[in-house]
Amino acid sequence: MSQAYKNAGVDVEAGYKAVELMKQHVSRTNVPGVLSGIGGFGGLFEIGTGYKNPVLVSGTDGVGTKLKLAFLMDKHDTVGQDCVAMCVNDIACGGAKPLFFLDYIAVGKNVPERVADIVKGVADGCVAAGCALIGGETAEMPGFYDPDEYDLAGFSVGIVDKEKIIDGRKLAAGDVIIGVQSSGVHSNGYSLVRKVFSIDDSAECVKRLHTYSDELGMTVGEALLTPTKIYVKPLLAAIEKVDVRAVSHITGGGFIENIPRMLADGTRAKIDKNSFEVLPIFKMIQKLGGISERDMFNTYNMGVGLMFAVPKEQADQAVAAIQAGGEKAGVIGEITVGEKGVDIC
Repeated sequence: MSQAYKNAGVDVEAGYKAVELMKQHVSRTNVPGVLSGIGGFGGLFEIGTGYKNPVLVSGTDGVGTKLKLAFLMDKHDTVGQDCVAMCVNDIACGGAKPLFFLDYIAVGKNVPERVADIVKGVADGCVAAGCALIGGETAEMPGFYDPDEYDLAGFSVGIVDKEKIIDGRKLAAGDVIIGVQSSGVHSNGYSLVRKVFSIDDSAECVKRLHTYSDELGMTVGEALLTPTKIYVKPLLAAIEKVDVRAVSHITGGGFIENIPRMLADGTRAKIDKNSFEVLPIFKMIQKLGGISERDMFNTYNMGVGLMFAVPKEQADQAVAAIQAGGEKAGVIGEITVGEKGVDIC
């Protein structure tokens, strides 16, 4: 161990301990194809057989300022799932199955138990997505991050046969849009959340976050820290049973920015805003912040974290496939002819 490096604020021994603590969580994510454990210079994964013309699909993202809530509540075992979800849900939109995930954790001070908690959340997300956590990096950066703060990002790689890629080309007027319920705010729009709830480092703010809300059925902090749902398994199951023609993961930008991303030229989406439950946390955000309905739909998922389009005659079968995976879903709109965009009415 370098004493000089430790004197500069980097504890290599703490890093070794963090790796040992996280191994139990990483091992839970092993799936066929994993050829290496953590600790090497590169993660090895064998694609295997069964693909005619395999195409790799990648996605990368971070957790963003939602981490501020984790710091204030001193709860670090769920944000890893957010990080995984933001990557693997995007990959699944193309019809791909996520294969593996790698994370990057940058800390002001390496507290092994806290790092292990973060990785637990990552592992939970990987298990939910059916992919392996095959590597990552923990960087101790004293003087760059405060000792009790960190950043978390990652990326995932998935695979799909070229002929099975979902890109909206088959969309037709009359197709219906299936919406799958979210768990809450997920991992987007937290700069606005922090403004609405006046979130800062004060003891008063921490007290508010731990205050139970009858409206939410939990504390405000618990509602805001609820991890992003991972839709991979139910979505892939639906793809096996029905003709899924387009998929949209509703992230930053809400309905207005994300739904057009799944549309083909000459098609438009019409969403019935009364066809799904707007979750209580969004009603609270809108009321406290005095935010217009359009801005809410242009920022948040509003209770629908994933949408996909199928032929109208397959709607019931599509909903049943999602519900069989334990998620709540229903028809929330349709595809029409028009300029690419979305009408919420």
